[in-house]
Amino acid sequence: MKKKNASILALLTMTFCSFNNPDQPVKLPYKDARLPVEKRVADLLSRMTTVEKIRQLDMFWGHEVANMKGHEAESVSDSAKINIGTQGIGSVHDLYPLTAAVTNQIQRYALEKTRLGIPVLFIEEGLHGYESLGSTTFPTPMALAGAWDTAMVHKAGRIIATEVRAHGVNMILGPVLCLPRDPRWGRVEETYGEDSYLAAANGVAMVKGMQGNKLSSPDAVVAEPKHFAVHGVPEAGSNMAPVNMGEREARSSFLYVFEKAVKEGGALGMMAAYSEIDGIPCVDNRWLLQDVLRKEWGFKGFVLSDLGAIKMSLNSHQVATDPADALAQTFTAGLDMQFYDFPHQQFMDAMTKALTSKQLATASLNRAVANVLRVKFMLGLFDNPYIDEALLQKVNHTEASRAVALQAAQEGISLLKNENSVLPLGANVHSIAVIGPLAASTYLGGYANKDGKGVAIINALKQRAGNSLDIKYEPGYSPADTSAMGEAENLQKAINTVNSADVAIAVLGEDINEVGEGKDRSNLDLNHQQSRLIEAIYKTGKPTVVVLFNGRPLCINWIAKKIPAIVESWFLGETGGLAIADVLLGKVNPSGKLPMTFPRSVGQLPYYYNHKPTSRHVYVDQDTSALFPFGHGLSYTTFQYSDLHISQARIPLNGSVNVSISIKNTGKVEGTEVVQLYLRDVIASVTTPVKSLKGFKRISLKPGESGTVHFKLNNRELMLWNRQMKQVVEPGEFKIMVGSSSEDIRARGSFIVY
Repeated sequence: MKKKNASILALLTMTFCSFNNPDQPVKLPYKDARLPVEKRVADLLSRMTTVEKIRQLDMFWGHEVANMKGHEAESVSDSAKINIGTQGIGSVHDLYPLTAAVTNQIQRYALEKTRLGIPVLFIEEGLHGYESLGSTTFPTPMALAGAWDTAMVHKAGRIIATEVRAHGVNMILGPVLCLPRDPRWGRVEETYGEDSYLAAANGVAMVKGMQGNKLSSPDAVVAEPKHFAVHGVPEAGSNMAPVNMGEREARSSFLYVFEKAVKEGGALGMMAAYSEIDGIPCVDNRWLLQDVLRKEWGFKGFVLSDLGAIKMSLNSHQVATDPADALAQTFTAGLDMQFYDFPHQQFMDAMTKALTSKQLATASLNRAVANVLRVKFMLGLFDNPYIDEALLQKVNHTEASRAVALQAAQEGISLLKNENSVLPLGANVHSIAVIGPLAASTYLGGYANKDGKGVAIINALKQRAGNSLDIKYEPGYSPADTSAMGEAENLQKAINTVNSADVAIAVLGEDINEVGEGKDRSNLDLNHQQSRLIEAIYKTGKPTVVVLFNGRPLCINWIAKKIPAIVESWFLGETGGLAIADVLLGKVNPSGKLPMTFPRSVGQLPYYYNHKPTSRHVYVDQDTSALFPFGHGLSYTTFQYSDLHISQARIPLNGSVNVSISIKNTGKVEGTEVVQLYLRDVIASVTTPVKSLKGFKRISLKPGESGTVHFKLNNRELMLWNRQMKQVVEPGEFKIMVGSSSEDIRARGSFIVY
């Protein structure tokens, strides 16, 4: 009786409360933060109209929602209300808000004024720093890879994410995980080098750094690896060109990097490349986007097309008859969002047509929408959509962030040659001639804010040296002046400056008009002005250092033979000049290693260290070897390798092996060595590379100090794709090679898998 009375009382209480709160809304399941994400996605999807679904798969341009001040959004525009409407939009790109107030206002309209209150996803660029004025700019990915320091890459990723999210932006288009096996390709600088193991290690570090511990935190963003997949070896090194490769090689090298980013890094974004693999555009490749990415790897995010990639199926690849056909193919294959492919109304009309004609199934539409919504829920945009507008001032471009950028730049520099210990510049050097217009360049590297400036090498040298050195600068040539008289005059001024100095530092490499996206090259030589300049400097007889300022490996055979000291700097971001000055002056001992092979000529291409046994590059008119091998990099000290120890001589198929080696600093200054472990599967059912990187460690030692480096080779790193296209470990002998580069092997051993 008491229980019955209690029930009646509870019912009366609820009824009374409802009369007193007649307008209290019922919280819909998709708005209930207590429910699992998948239930919220399913509930929201069930409430959406077809038009609302299609609009979630569309990307809008910053100019369509904001008043732009150059590259950045200054305030929300009246057009934002028109474009967002009452049905919402999927994402906005090229916005680069100056403050979080801009994104907050756009988000508030989307949440409060659209029918279902679906938030907007803000997507921007940030390969080595948020591509917005005032953010911290790190070295380009190629230079970051040159440091062989994944902990540093992770730090950079955390800083990038923190600065990006403080602007109200939720997703970054990166990292680039292509393997650039053809350095003629203009986008080499955006990658982590030619090796799958090194690129994967850096890719995982960057993805984890960007996405943080919890995606909904105010210091985390979605990472979007690109370009999926096998995009870094286009035919003739030409961007957008076809890729001709079998499944086994694709899986063994190129897909391995993306798999690591998804399965270990947890990446929730993916960009489908605009190239084709074996006749099928990547955006239309069901095997790639569904069978491999989702079913095999368990990818839970969404796939975005590269800019215009879907439209290319129509007007370039010519595998579609009209926009409806192109969109039906790509969304059926597994793509989830377009990237400026078709104007909004054309996109809506074509998608509607494809659905009506049954070219595109409703299930495929729902899958794509669910994938986009899932990421928005995981970012917390439904529950905590607004960013604290005071946060930006606290976290953007701090001294601590700048210090990390400087350390990353210092670590990424590789000393390629140092005959007679020309470097570091010693006490006997009192005057320096700095030559070459690139010495005055403040270029940050590709995908950095166009208005951002780094520290030029000439200015950095003067800053670091103070009054201790007499430093003079002459460009030696002007890229804009190709007249014989002008060139002769500039050259003579440079030579006069060199003659009056103790040492010459020539900064050579690539001008910004010949490196970057869409700037592929037919040759990798220095231009004639730079070649003429360095040959004239050499004739003076002065000790000369060449500093390379470039985004890709170059063919510098004459320099490698004649010039005693060569420093590879790549593009080092905002503190690059300071890092180079520190290395030249001996304030920092270089420790970088090449993440790419330097070929002797384009005739050797493709030339990468982990080639198959029959890829010999034997010619009657040229040396067979690389100019500088993968993993190469010198120090101002020397290191001795000894006592290689392999824990077991025999292991089972599912076993692992531990490897250790002793390293001793046998020089006179403190230094850091990057110890590299390579593996060779001696006899296998399919051909395997002559050697493959399977581990690397940095070790810092004082003069005379020794230390031990430990590696663990697990089952995964012994696997191959056999003749049945199964990933297995096969029994047999595995050779271990440990050394200072892919060619400078200091210790060898082996073990048996049974």
